[in-house]
Amino acid sequence: MMNRLPQFCALGATLMALSSCSTVNDLITSNLPESHSGRPTIVVSLREQEAYLYRGGYRTASSRISSGREGYGTPIGRFQVIRKDEDHRSSLYGDYVDDSGRVVKANVDSRRDSRPPHSHFVGTPMPYFLEFSPGYGVASGLPARGARITRMH
Repeated sequence: MMNRLPQFCALGATLMALSSCSTVNDLITSNLPESHSGRPTIVVSLREQEAYLYRGGYRTASSRISSGREGYGTPIGRFQVIRKDEDHRSSLYGDYVDDSGRVVKANVDSRRDSRPPHSHFVGTPMPYFLEFSPGYGVASGLPARGARITRMH
């Protein structure tokens, strides 16, 4: 795992750079070789469960991924990022918590699971979320098979 850490960091930094954070733009620019300038592109291989970062046509980093779980397949095609959110939370999946933040009911689908009295919904964190199709996106996170999310880990 340690030998992949620099690649993962570069990919994570690129995701942050894509979220228009100027300090991260400086970071990504300083960490990628100068010969690999140009527009960043992420290519996801569903078969290999791997994401690849390209700059200027050169592969500069890769990361293992977990794509959408069965029944929620990741769409195939060419996409543009339509929304970026560094601190995104799911609006569908998460926990019901009480006012003190204690989890009352864990791992819920807010559309299907009833809300216990005196609780509210808190969506699962999806850091550095890049939405590429309505309801579908790429985010950093722990290995998991999310419903409609491609997680980089």
